[in-house]
Amino acid sequence: MKWKKTMKIKNLETSNDVFLAPLAGVSDVTFRTICKEFGVGLTVTEMISAKGLMYDNKNTSELLKKAEIEKPIAIQLFGSDPDIIASEAKKIEDQFDMIDLNMGCPVPKIVKNGEGSALMLNEQLAYDIVKKLTDTVSVPVSVKFRKGFDDNNINAVNFAKTMEKAGASMVTVHGRTRQQFYSGTADWDIIRQVKENVQIPVVGNGDILTRQAAKDIREITKCDGIMLARGVLGNPWLIQEILEDRDISVTPVMRKEMALRHTKMLIEELGEERAMVEIRKHVIWYIKGMPNSARIRDQIGKITTLAELINVLDANIK
Repeated sequence: MKWKKTMKIKNLETSNDVFLAPLAGVSDVTFRTICKEFGVGLTVTEMISAKGLMYDNKNTSELLKKAEIEKPIAIQLFGSDPDIIASEAKKIEDQFDMIDLNMGCPVPKIVKNGEGSALMLNEQLAYDIVKKLTDTVSVPVSVKFRKGFDDNNINAVNFAKTMEKAGASMVTVHGRTRQQFYSGTADWDIIRQVKENVQIPVVGNGDILTRQAAKDIREITKCDGIMLARGVLGNPWLIQEILEDRDISVTPVMRKEMALRHTKMLIEELGEERAMVEIRKHVIWYIKGMPNSARIRDQIGKITTLAELINVLDANIK
């Protein structure tokens, strides 16, 4: 099966329908740039607080950084106040090609504030947020949400219909409940049900860890596109495998070289001191499953300079 070349989301057309998920603490501009080089059709920022934008929070403004190569790029916002979300989105809509609303984040402090996946328990407020936003901005608006809040509240189908009615141009469905967080198995059948009940594009998300899984989720759900998340951590080659429908033999040396390139790009963005803290998790993902990975992982936790990282990787990966 050849992967579809383009995807139409209102007035936005992407080069393909393999998208990169917004991963908190991971999807910075460097990570997204690497994934874009491997071919993703759309990148999305880490989730950004609408209130943080309103108060001009320094950490929030850093999340707005993007690279020219990323176009098209979406910004993901979260919040629970329709007026704040709409007004802040209006200020930055000319910087992004789409606005994605997070209504699926399971993190307790987000849910406690009535944001993220908590909005799946308040469909009227979710409707009000999307309606206000779509009435305010001209770029497409998408919504990312889950199967439901818990096993007693499986409402993805009705929620998707509500989002469509409010003016959303696309929905992304993660086949787990908030209660599951990221455990267990993603329910792809709920994505199929959503697809059968709305006219706007539906993107499937959850457990797409291999090229075969990408084929399977499309076959089972008939979704319009897929969103990759944990599958690309330390493995951006997965994007290329899916798009080209072929396996790529990724050697330990290839992983080492990519880890070092990622590090150097991050140093350019953040400076060496901050970059060496941020890169540790990525290097651990790059070396996962390799010989000596446990030993390398222990050493990675202590590195503070690029030179030290090079020494560790050169000593263990030939």
